[in-house]
Amino acid sequence: QVQLVESGGGLVQAGGSLRLSCAASGLTFRCYLMCWFRQTPGKEREFVAGINRSGGATSYADSVKGRFTISKDNVKDTLYLQMNSLKPEDTAVYYCAASSQYGDRMTSADVNSWGQGTQVTVSP
Repeated sequence: QVQLVESGGGLVQAGGSLRLSCAASGLTFRCYLMCWFRQTPGKEREFVAGINRSGGATSYADSVKGRFTISKDNVKDTLYLQMNSLKPEDTAVYYCAASSQYGDRMTSADVNSWGQGTQVTVSP
């Protein structure tokens, strides 16, 4: 059974940093495209960042480009999201997602497995 467990969320002031982690089990991690999505109440889940199977290619939503960095460790089976220069509009529940698709980004329709989510709150 596939499990994706996020951690690292919390409350931070604007301009601060957080590092999210997603520990994966029950899947061959190096064979999956991995992404981060986020969701706020009343809105659809949106793509934030993606990384391909090998970790050699990444993509980002325009809203986070230059501030967030996605990475993966195919030995520790863990996905990361380093978030710097955080803004109040980054406040959301952040989800880890795995897909058997190729490439470095996915839509919600491509997702095979979701994590349970971790709350990130950025105060002004």
